[in-house]
Parts: sequence; C-alpha cells; structure tokens
Amino acid sequence: MTYQEATEYLFCKTSNFEHQGVGGYKEGLENTLKLDEHFGHPHEHYRCIHIAGTNGKGSVSNMLAAQLQTCGYKVGLYTSPHIIDFKERIRVNGTPISENYVTEFVDTEKSFIESFTPTFFEIATAMAFKYFKEMNVDIAVVEVGLGGRLDCTNIITPILSIITNISLDHTQLLGNSLEQIAIEKGGIIKRGIPVIIGESTPETKTVFDTLATEANAPITYAEEQEEVISWKEEPNGTGIKYHTKHYGDFLCELSGSFQPKNMKTVLEAMHQLEKLGYLSAYPENGHNEKTISEIENAFKNVTNITGLMARWQIIRLNPTVVCDTGHNPGAWEYLGKQLENTKCRELRIVFGLVEDKDVYTVMSLLPKNATYYYTKGSTKRAFPETSLKIFGDQFGLKGECYPTVEEAYQAAMQGATNEDFIFVGGSTYVVSDFMKSRI
Repeated sequence: MTYQEATEYLFCKTSNFEHQGVGGYKEGLENTLKLDEHFGHPHEHYRCIHIAGTNGKGSVSNMLAAQLQTCGYKVGLYTSPHIIDFKERIRVNGTPISENYVTEFVDTEKSFIESFTPTFFEIATAMAFKYFKEMNVDIAVVEVGLGGRLDCTNIITPILSIITNISLDHTQLLGNSLEQIAIEKGGIIKRGIPVIIGESTPETKTVFDTLATEANAPITYAEEQEEVISWKEEPNGTGIKYHTKHYGDFLCELSGSFQPKNMKTVLEAMHQLEKLGYLSAYPENGHNEKTISEIENAFKNVTNITGLMARWQIIRLNPTVVCDTGHNPGAWEYLGKQLENTKCRELRIVFGLVEDKDVYTVMSLLPKNATYYYTKGSTKRAFPETSLKIFGDQFGLKGECYPTVEEAYQAAMQGATNEDFIFVGGSTYVVSDFMKSRI
C-alpha cells in the first residue's frame, strides 16, 4: 500500500463529515472507545491540553504549542482540517507525521477498522494518540473536531481545557441556539480540571458557570483578565505588536483583527500552565531574560515552529494576496470589517462556501466595496457558485462565477495593479485548492 492509497482509503472508504457533511457524522463515543482500547489507551501516557470553540481554536492551539515547544517540551499537536495534506493534522515539534507511519497504520489496521466501520475522524484521532505515545511526547495540544461533548477527542483527561468562543455554526448537529452549542462545547469541561473561556455572552456564560460548578472545575474568563492592554497591526499585515500587563511588549506574526481575542486566551492559558508547573512564563515566579526571549521567539515564529497555515496568511505583495480559513458568521464578523477597511485601489475577493453554512448571514457580512469571484472548492459539500452570485446580487455585491478556485484567482489577478488587494477564502476547501495550486 502506498501513502496515496492509504489516504484515499481514509477519505473515500470511511464516513467523512468534512466531505459528506451531516451524512458523514456519527454521534457518540462507542467507536472511539473501541479504538482506544485496541491501541492500549495511548493518551494516558502524556499530558494533554484540550481546545474547543467555534472560531480561533486552531490559532490558539498553534500558539500554545509554539510556546511549549520553545520552552523545551516535546509537543504533539492534533488539529483539523488540513489545508494541503493529511499529515498536517498530526505533528510533533512542528514535524508532520511521516507518510510511512500513515501507510503502515492503515495497512496494519485495515481489517480491524472494517470490522466496525469507524469514521474518518475517529480513525485519524486514534492514529494521532497512538503516534504521540510512540513519539514519547511530553504534552499534546488537542483540538476538538466538532462540538465537544460527543467529539472523539473527548476521551482525554487534560491538564487544562479551553473554549475559545461560541457562535452559531453546525447548528444542524449542535443546536440552534448559543446555549445549546455552549452545552455541547462545554462537554470538554472535566471534573476538577481548570477551564478557560476566551469569549462569552450572557447566554453562554450562564451555561459555562453551571457546567464548571457541577464539575468543580476552576473557571477563568480570559476577556475579563485585561492582560492585553493595547495592540497595533504592523504594516502590510506582518504581525501585531502587543502591549501587555505582565508579558511586556512583543510581536506576534499572526495578523487579523480577530487575533487579539485569541491572544488574550493564549496568555491566560500560559498563566494557568505556570500555576500547574508547566511554564515559567508568569512574572510572579520571576521573569528573566531567557524566559522573555522564549516568549518573544515563540510568538514571532509560530508558523515556522508549528507549521500553521492560512490564518490571514500573506501569499504575495504587489498586488497583496491574503488567504484565511474563516468560514462562518462568527469569523466574518471580523473578516468583513477588516477587508472593508483595507487600504487599496481595488478589493477583489475570491469566495466560496459549503452548503451547510449560514450562507445568508455570511454574505450579509461581506464588504460592499469589492469585486467578487464566486467559485467552489473541491468537495461535494460546495455551495454552487451560481447560487452564491444570486445571494450576492441580493446584497448589491458585484461579481462573476468561475468553476474552479484557480480560474477565479487568475481572473482576480488579471488586470490587478500593485495597489490592489486580493483575498481568497470563505471556505477551507477554497483555501485548500488555492494553496495546493501554489505548490
């Protein structure tokens, strides 16, 4: 079996929510527990940090992994979805899992997998947990796939739980209200384990307070800590300079108007990890030049340290091309405003969505001062570009349709001057197709 055959087996022969939508989602932990027992409960051999939330969990996961790695830990990082290749999902100290490991895992376990047909994500999670054990990681940063309570990552008992925020997404699976979604994501709160909430609303705060009290779990709201005093975006989207209460001034390379909220969550997580004895980052224990240098280095080089992609990522300048995986109303509340305020001669947006998103709400948040290149990513879940144009026309957006992401991008580039700004996004699949074509 080759690596290509192994990944095709995972993507095509198993139930896969990312490609099939609701039909590929399997509720419950029965399969996960069977896989976990089969592999000898590998997650019990290292510490874990568990991260859920509607938006921002990928950025928070990668920033925390970068901090831990820079401080000397061997760090496993499990995230989803991938942008270019499956291997991105499972990394140790920034290095993706090897093709040989994936191939041998599938080849060896194929008969066991087919005896009870777990989903793609259940298999991938079991592979990650097993790999982290065999790589002898000190700590694993584990991002929830969908929801929390019934997500297959929720078999772990972490040292710290984090919920970045709650907004309406995957409502057909998680519930139609913020309270219902908060209950599902709050399912990662474990008895006696500290939990950090990045952002809350009155509705979700009530849910989280109740769940934390029932679990006797110490709860902290990062937005209430006032750690980040001020922030300023660097020219050309090259990062954000932060002025903080306890960590001084530093530059983080992750740009985008949504990142300061993620930073508040990360800094509070660093504080809690210091209390637990895993970091020496908080000044109550005495800052020193080495610690300050480690903090600055980790934030300044997140993408090189962990391999993070497509978070307001600058692809080129003159014209400026940026891509981002923001794909739901919560993300576009920030992306829409940021793009609308971007200084450029002409704003051009290569845009596509998947059919299970709140298309109407997302498109209501799109900037009016742009030219749109409606397209679709390579997935059965893609929302037709012709339908996007119909919605766009209703909101007074000007644009045309293109059958592939590459054709849409080339059309956006055609006639663009050095002063134009081209954004590629709306769907992770659009970004994935775009990045693959850049290889």
